[in-house]
Order: sequence, then structure tokens, then C-alpha cells
Amino acid sequence: MENENKVFAFLEKYLMSPMGKIASFRIVRAIMAAGMASIPFVIVGSMFLVLNVLPDTFTFLENLFDNTFFRISDLYMLANKATMGLLALYFGLVIGYEYTKIYAEEEELNLNPLNGALLSLFAFFMTVPQLVIENGKMSLIHQIDENNTIVHGWEMIAEGVSRLGATGIFTSIIMSIIAVQIYRLCVRQNWVIKMPEAVPEGVSRSFTALIPAFLVAFVVLLINGVLVAVGTDIFKIVAIPFGFVVNLTSSWLGILVIYFLISALWIVGIHGATIISGFLTPIVLTNLQSNINGENIPFAGEFQNAFVYIGGSGATLGLCIFIAFLAKSKQLKVLGKAALAPGIFNINEPLIFGLPIVYNPFLAIPFFLAPMVSASVGYWAIKLNVIGPVIAQLPWPTPIGAGAFLSTGGDYMAIILALISAFAAFIVWLPFIKMYDNKLFKQEKGEEALI
Repeated sequence: MENENKVFAFLEKYLMSPMGKIASFRIVRAIMAAGMASIPFVIVGSMFLVLNVLPDTFTFLENLFDNTFFRISDLYMLANKATMGLLALYFGLVIGYEYTKIYAEEEELNLNPLNGALLSLFAFFMTVPQLVIENGKMSLIHQIDENNTIVHGWEMIAEGVSRLGATGIFTSIIMSIIAVQIYRLCVRQNWVIKMPEAVPEGVSRSFTALIPAFLVAFVVLLINGVLVAVGTDIFKIVAIPFGFVVNLTSSWLGILVIYFLISALWIVGIHGATIISGFLTPIVLTNLQSNINGENIPFAGEFQNAFVYIGGSGATLGLCIFIAFLAKSKQLKVLGKAALAPGIFNINEPLIFGLPIVYNPFLAIPFFLAPMVSASVGYWAIKLNVIGPVIAQLPWPTPIGAGAFLSTGGDYMAIILALISAFAAFIVWLPFIKMYDNKLFKQEKGEEALI
């Protein structure tokens, strides 16, 4: 027990504390808020995409769809293009708003979150058009051929303007940081135009943002100009480090590390899924867009809740069913039956805090291993093309099989894979929960004997 306590103390000191500090950073909180805010829109847009690709799986629907839905597909797919095609705008807007709001509240500055949001979009839009230096002159690229459609700097793809989609998320984040910091600097240094109190608030707010807007324009244009002069731009620069991170998190070992970290935070009482997933939202959405465009990246969209955390963090659905119907301990039976309904919808806080799993040395090992096993099953099934990749974002509480089926665009094999993943996770849990059940059963017998 002493060694186990040392492990928990180690996790608290070297994982919980650093991750807690990182999660408290203002920009991290703003990015997490942006990820959460964008998810409902991505889910709505994904549903229309799923409708559009169903005949690829169920070929008997082709004639029906050709004569019905596909006649108006350009209309309803606008919902998809206005979500997945504009992800960078959602991130820029929310980060600018939330980041400004956090500074306004915590530093008691007279910052208007709406100004911060608009300045962030202003900064981002200036980076989107593509420029090049030709014959000593800086010009917007205009190129229309079989491979490219770039109209006066704006590259067009099927979803709309290419850089406004998932590929622009990381640039949008950086531009939001720059814009809000410039706005904050102006307010702290009192570099703002103040209007008399009699002036309406809307008019006063617009003039407050005037000087920050000039400074944002100057700084962003300067950055653009310097980068174009050396033959690149902010999108290409940002793609280097963030591309490395995206590739790392999409590798098998990278995924195992992710689920190890989530479990390690949970085991010491921190909601690991919320913290780690908040960091990863821009990456999984970027991968989701890549899959829509024909890539085969396992770690995308709701891969986590479709194939890994079936039943909730720790992949506990099989565990929940076992203790509800097969446990000898009365305590576990009652808890299992109470946790079964939420567990079907990937909600398992009753188990995590009721068994408990938190700070429980008997259940720590399977809590780490089970999701790593189910993640491996899902990862390699997609990597080896046993099932198609995730191309649609589903709500995370979608029950087992349904989320996998719909998120892969109607691949029925995904249902089987989700069941296999859940069973594999349960096999990891089984010997540990049986030992724990026997321990509690003996305690209950002893308590009954004393009565």
C-alpha cells in the first residue's frame, strides 16, 4: 500500500500539478472554450455529410437518393460548408471573445470581448490571401488551372475558401493571441479614444477599438510582408510545428500516451477527459476535415467515444454490466444497476467516484490499460482499412455502435469493431474487478456476521 501511495503522490506532483497549471493558462482556457463552442455546429454539419455518403455504403439507396436528396444536395450541404468549411472563423471569434473576457475579469481592464473577437477576425482575415513577390512587386496570387483555383489571393476548394476551414485553425489561434494582446496593451497604456459619457455605448465602443485596430493592422501586415519577402507566409510557418504535433498525436504510440495521460489525471481526481480533449479539439477537427478530403487518419472526430471510451473514461461499459448482474457484492450490484443507464451514454462518473476508481489501487491498472487496448483495436482497424475513418462528428454520449456507425459514414463494420473494442476492454477489467468484488463480498459477510 505504501508503494501505491507513492505512485499516486508521484502522479499528483509530476502530472496533476503541471497539467493543472497548463489548463489554467488564459489562452488554453480560451482555446478549450472555442473547441467546446464549435462542437455543436460541427455535429450539425456532419449529419448532412452522413446523409450525403450513406449510398456509398448502402448501394441499394442510390436510385432513391438520386431522385430525392441528391437533387437538393447543393442546398443542404451548405450546412456542412458553413461549419467544417469555416472552422477557423469559429475558433478565431470565440478565442478572441473569451481571451478578452478573461483579461477583462482577471485584470479588471476596460476590455470589450466583442472588440476582442472582431479584432481577432480582422487579424486572421489579413493572413488568408496568398501573396508573392514577382519582378520586385508584391502581388496577390491569381492562378486558375486544373490543380489550383486561386482568385486574387483567395484559394477556392469544394468547401469554400481553403484557409477558412480546419487548415486555418492554428493560424487563427495565433492571430487571436496577437490581436487581443495588442488590444490589452492599448487599454493598459490608455492608448484609446475616449468619448463623452453622453455618447451611446455602441459608438463609444467602436472608437475605443480604433487605435487597437490600426496597431493590429500594422503588426499583422508587417508580419505578412516580412514572411512573403522571404518566400513563405504565416500558414506555411505554422504548419511546421503544428503539423509535427498533429502527426505525433495521430501515431499509435502518440494515442497510447494521450489515453495514459487522461487516465493518470482521472486517477488522482482530475477530469482528464475534459482537460486533455480540450487541448486536442483543434487537432481532431483538423484530422476530421482531412478524412473528409480522402485521408485515413484514425484519431479524428469522436474516435474516442466511438471506439475507445465506450461507457465512459476507462472504457467501463463491460465493467458496468458485469457488476450490475454478476457481482457477488451487494454494494457493486446496486452501483452497477444505478450506473448502467448513464454508462450506455458514455457517462460513468457514478463508477469513477462510486466504486471508486479514483485513488483506488485495486482498479488503477485496468483503468490505464483498458482504454489503451480499445484505442489500439480502433486505431489499427482504421489504419489497416478494416473500417473507414471517422468523417463525421457525433455527440459524445451516442451509445455503443451507433456513434461508430454514423461517424464513419454508415460503415456497418464499425458497429462490430465498437463491440470488439468494448469486449477487449472488459477482458482487461475482468480479473481485477473479480478480485475487487471478492474483497468487498468478504467484507460484507464479515459485517453481516457482526450483527
